[in-house]
Amino acid sequence: MFTGIVEELGTVVDIAPVGPDAAAAVRLTVHGPKVTSDASTGDSIAVNGVCLTVTELGDGRFGADVMKETLDRSALGSLVSGSRVNLERAARVSSRLGGHIVQGHVDGTGVVTERVPGADWETVTFSIPPHLGRYVVEKGSVTVDGVSLTVAGRGDASLTVSLIPTTLRETTLGLAEVGTRVNLEVDIVAKYVESLLGDRVGGAR
Repeated sequence: MFTGIVEELGTVVDIAPVGPDAAAAVRLTVHGPKVTSDASTGDSIAVNGVCLTVTELGDGRFGADVMKETLDRSALGSLVSGSRVNLERAARVSSRLGGHIVQGHVDGTGVVTERVPGADWETVTFSIPPHLGRYVVEKGSVTVDGVSLTVAGRGDASLTVSLIPTTLRETTLGLAEVGTRVNLEVDIVAKYVESLLGDRVGGAR
């Protein structure tokens, strides 16, 4: 589990195929001295909001195998060597929950559609897949590329957030231009409520 509070901006060092089928899986190597400082193989690190398992460690870098399922369902397939990525270690039970409950299980992807600079912040709008819209509410929580954010506004197929200078400076959201694809994870509480209520809210039991 994660909290959506990015600890470090890492850099993709290498992306290499795993096995004979290059489309089936890749080994992602990321430079992140802070998140690797106390890491062990088998630990979980969120990369742009995707929970990955550490398979290699050394020289401030870690390697993680990314399966085709993850590449298909997330924006990790768009990464190249040199890409900056948001990194977060798994939360400790004793730590403060600075953001909200984040699983690192991407629900879908969106695209940056608009950026509007302000005096002390920037308003950014993302497209969202139709099937995720029902889980997004104004002033609720959403995770974008691993960053826990408060929804400032909601459209039929979009959500808007306001980013403070710290977020713009210390996460990839400050670098994401219009057209950039991002990972989205909606609030898990909303999905559980829908599952429990079942047909009463139009969901599946």
